[in-house]
Amino acid sequence: MSKTPPLPKSAVIAVVGAGAMGAGIAQVAAAAGHPIKLLDNRPGAAAMAIEGIRAQLSKLADKGKMAPEAAKAAGDRLQPVEHLTDLADAALVIEAIVEKLEAKQNLYTELESITRPDCLFGTNTSSISVTAIGAALQRPERLAGLHFFNPAPLMALVEIVSGLATDPQVAETLYSTANSWGKTAVHAKSTPGFIVNRVARPYYAEALRLAQEGAADYATIDAVMREAGGFRMGPFELMDMIGHDVNYAVTESVWRAFYNDQRFLPSLIQKDLVDAGFFGRKSGRGFYSYREGATRPEPQTEKPQSLREQVILFGDSPLVTRMADHLGPANRPFKRVPETDGRLAEVDGAVIYTSDGRSATQRAFETGVSNTVLVDIVLDYTKATRIAMSVANQCDANAAAAAVALLQESGFAVSRFADVPGLPVVRTVAMLANEAADAVNQGVCSVAGADAAMRLGVNYPQGPLAWADQLGVSKTREVLMNLGRCYGEDRYRVSPLIQHCVFASRNIHD
Repeated sequence: MSKTPPLPKSAVIAVVGAGAMGAGIAQVAAAAGHPIKLLDNRPGAAAMAIEGIRAQLSKLADKGKMAPEAAKAAGDRLQPVEHLTDLADAALVIEAIVEKLEAKQNLYTELESITRPDCLFGTNTSSISVTAIGAALQRPERLAGLHFFNPAPLMALVEIVSGLATDPQVAETLYSTANSWGKTAVHAKSTPGFIVNRVARPYYAEALRLAQEGAADYATIDAVMREAGGFRMGPFELMDMIGHDVNYAVTESVWRAFYNDQRFLPSLIQKDLVDAGFFGRKSGRGFYSYREGATRPEPQTEKPQSLREQVILFGDSPLVTRMADHLGPANRPFKRVPETDGRLAEVDGAVIYTSDGRSATQRAFETGVSNTVLVDIVLDYTKATRIAMSVANQCDANAAAAAVALLQESGFAVSRFADVPGLPVVRTVAMLANEAADAVNQGVCSVAGADAAMRLGVNYPQGPLAWADQLGVSKTREVLMNLGRCYGEDRYRVSPLIQHCVFASRNIHD
């Protein structure tokens, strides 16, 4: 926690831009006790936005989420203004205008001649360099990113983004202020995508790569990421909700900003959707149809199979424990033996392993185990309802059916993927962790900041670096290295931070 005090409640907070984001920020600051001045260049827009904010505050009071007197007081603290000169007494000016560098520079350049010398500037930009915005100012040290997430009253995260010239004291004041408003602030350096928009790229990219290779259909990948990975939304339904025009533009922006780094390479599948005008929910069509009467496709799920042979379980991993917990009450014969070579179970000739970034066919070839079956990782083995699996080309059909039967007997709906390198959850988690580790390694944020940003900014079920520790840093590295060898691409290069942790035999959080 910062020792720098937040701005006092008496400090006037000015918000420029009365759209959804600007109005949301104004609501947050007003509810926290500050007098608010809201400005928009559209006549009457600020007053209309304030009416909407007061209505939202009233709804919160009606639902018992806010005291009626507090809701009224917050609404009374909101004042629409017409001119930039009306912001002369502001202690902080938060900009939430169009996402264009020149527009932001012009606004803050004009505000420099109006506001007090100690007034702070907080840009809500999600993608433009804070350093670049500040370059036009006479005193760029007073500017920092104050990046809220939409909808601002509900989303807990605020990224405090320091440009090259940002005074550290300014960043600390904004950090403390955001926390005093009931948010969780994290520090970030002004690099492309900051934390969230950078680290989140693999969530979309790996799913798009799997779809492009025909590993599974969109609905199946989404179902596995929700029901096994614990994510609130699968990547394809999430992209449809965000809008492909927006999501693709962010990916392309980060890719170009990192000088075409293959790790951020945009997808041709998504580009086709954008070119066609299939933006997702808002256009009525994306990966899924949202037109009236449209039905959502069901995920591919293996038909029920019968478990006929005795099962051998190896070791005491969480998945093996779940298998034993289900087999015992069902009176299915099984025996447990120590784990030796990573195998989880054997049944009717099938040997089941956890995916390590290789295809099942490659693994069968390299180990000499023809009946190789791979299963994906899951977030919580006590609660997951679905699991992904793949089967080596060399595997006997009866052995593959027996593996399906064992997983079904263990309480999973089973989705069989084509045999591509790395099953969806494990490769996505490894890549998310890798990108977060690179952000930490490059001084963009802290380990705790990276995990908090992804949990609170995009509602991930677990911080990616905490997940890497849970999976095992060595295992994470192994998955990435196997993916890299298979594809021969720099995209899967291992972060130096992960390498260091493996060589030091420690977790990332240690």
